[in-house]
Amino acid sequence: MIIKKYKQEFRFIIFILVLSLLWYLSRYIRIDIPALEESLSGFPLILSAVFYILLYVAVTFFIFFSKDLFWITGALLFGPFLSASLICVAELINACILFYMARLLGRGYVQKKLSGKYRALDEKLSGLNLFWLFIFRAAPLVPYRFLDLASGLTGMRFRKYLIAVFLGTPLKMFWIQYIIYAVGKRILDNPIVLMEYLLDHRGLFLISLIYVILVIMVVIKMAKKE
Repeated sequence: MIIKKYKQEFRFIIFILVLSLLWYLSRYIRIDIPALEESLSGFPLILSAVFYILLYVAVTFFIFFSKDLFWITGALLFGPFLSASLICVAELINACILFYMARLLGRGYVQKKLSGKYRALDEKLSGLNLFWLFIFRAAPLVPYRFLDLASGLTGMRFRKYLIAVFLGTPLKMFWIQYIIYAVGKRILDNPIVLMEYLLDHRGLFLISLIYVILVIMVVIKMAKKE
């Protein structure tokens, strides 16, 4: 009877524990990029692509902030366009998993505890139109993991979020993978070369600034009172 009464609280505790465990694991598990690249290159292209997607989904679920390493590995191994396509597939799977994990374990508790201005904020987030969701997915400033989880905690419809994922992710990933591929392995030893590359290619740098401006616009839109 007690469990049934506090079902949402128990689910939310599980949700927090899972996130805490994933954060803890991410501090101690390291990925060897050269070893990963060598292992995948030993398979035919189709198999290595499938294994890359599976590893991307599995590893990035358990290890926070490991996606950058997979982006580098993918660009070096598959080139900018194929790697971006594979990452988009993996991110689509990730979005489904994380969205529904947050929706099933956390949404009930959040909805139960919301009141006043927090309920209004939840309604604003849930009511974001497709254009603004697209900007969030396309902007390199917003980590996908947090966006997937936050969307699941709100009352946002999954179908709308999935469309934003489908449309926005390729724009970001093709842009990032192209830059990583152009810079090459130098980015592993000296991340500053990435900024140097952007400064040498002003068009890409301008796009980055536009992304940031659009994200700021979204933040202002959410903070603005009706």
